Amino acid sequence: MATLGGDLKKVPSAFSASGVSVAGHEIGYPHGHLGHLNEEEEAALGEFKALLEERGLYKPGPPASSDDQTLLRFLRARRWVAEDAYKQFKDTEDWRKANDINVLYDTIEVEAYEESRRLYPQWTGRRDRRGIPLYLFEIRHLDSKTVAAYEKNGDKSFSQAKTDGSTPTKMLRLFALYENLTRFAQPLCTQLPDREHPHVPITLSTNIVDVSGVSLRQFWNLKSHMQAASTLATAHYPETLDRIFIIGAPYFFSTVWGWIKRWFDPITVSKIFILSAAEVKPTLEAFIDPKNIPKAYGGELEFKWGDEPVLDPTIAERATWEAGYKDFPKGALYWRDVEGGEGRVECIASGSEKGTQRRVRVCTLPKVYPEPKEERKQELAVEEVVEGVKGLEVKGEAKPAQEMSEKILEAEGTKTEAAAAATTAVPA
Repeated sequence: MATLGGDLKKVPSAFSASGVSVAGHEIGYPHGHLGHLNEEEEAALGEFKALLEERGLYKPGPPASSDDQTLLRFLRARRWVAEDAYKQFKDTEDWRKANDINVLYDTIEVEAYEESRRLYPQWTGRRDRRGIPLYLFEIRHLDSKTVAAYEKNGDKSFSQAKTDGSTPTKMLRLFALYENLTRFAQPLCTQLPDREHPHVPITLSTNIVDVSGVSLRQFWNLKSHMQAASTLATAHYPETLDRIFIIGAPYFFSTVWGWIKRWFDPITVSKIFILSAAEVKPTLEAFIDPKNIPKAYGGELEFKWGDEPVLDPTIAERATWEAGYKDFPKGALYWRDVEGGEGRVECIASGSEKGTQRRVRVCTLPKVYPEPKEERKQELAVEEVVEGVKGLEVKGEAKPAQEMSEKILEAEGTKTEAAAAATTAVPA
């Protein structure tokens, strides 16, 4: 039976993509996200910004010191109470400063980063049906011996970050993975247009958590480590988790769940679903296209735990690769706007390799969010068609010149019409 993690009872509508109502607010993407706020939520966002600005934690810019989608994560986590969201936001800002989180991510050694990535939830390179990045976590690989070795290595220097000691050094590497989620995977998925709400930024993740083959003793041995990690993540990376599907739960899992659910807030608990073997395939397919589900769970994707991400074809089609790259390299990555080039974003490989910092542009993508200005949008339409022609020529699939010319002229015509409309609108 499909069960909701909170109370282990059957929930007939548990798999509704639209979410449920909590305290008068619809929860579940895209509710509570940009472009899908009700009047009360819009007012709460305005109040939150004013509160942060008044207390020195926010500058409206441009650019703003914190984007709206980040602020909304804290508001959703605190049930839209601005004062409560302020407290969590301030605690997070203080924590980030005390532990030099930005420096940690910018300078972490690639191998130290990869050691963390191999233990924790791994991005498959794919997305769910809503465009949210899909992660896989197989708990059985996280045994006490492996964790002990990992934590021991974590006591060594692996970045240039300085910490005040409030968070154990052995835990800090884990948060490079959360930085990767919020600075690489989510922004990347935000810029892919083939989803239902292409102009709503992605700030969530969908997770398949496989607990098969894990004994009660292993769960018990991992309890303190997982509790510490979950508590910090909930406090400082709120509202980054969407659906969590637990697969392969053993008969004693209700005991384990009794511990785990205390580590999360009630809203997060409401997003966790425990699936029986018979429900895995149909439930996952309700949220994820079969081509993006790993074969081990009834899908078509050739992806196993430990593999590098198998990139979504849309990424490969839209990316303009540079510096010899045809895929994303290992280690820390982040996205930013191309300087002086409105309409595109660039992926930067950061971190360090053998003590030397790297700053390499891996690729660029056309920007979907926020939408470019109208004139630039028309230029981009032409550029995209031209790039498509080049791509077809490289693949040896050249189309008749007339057909391609017509596409370019069509894009140019749209650009000209927009310019004419803008000129007409200007008063004499």
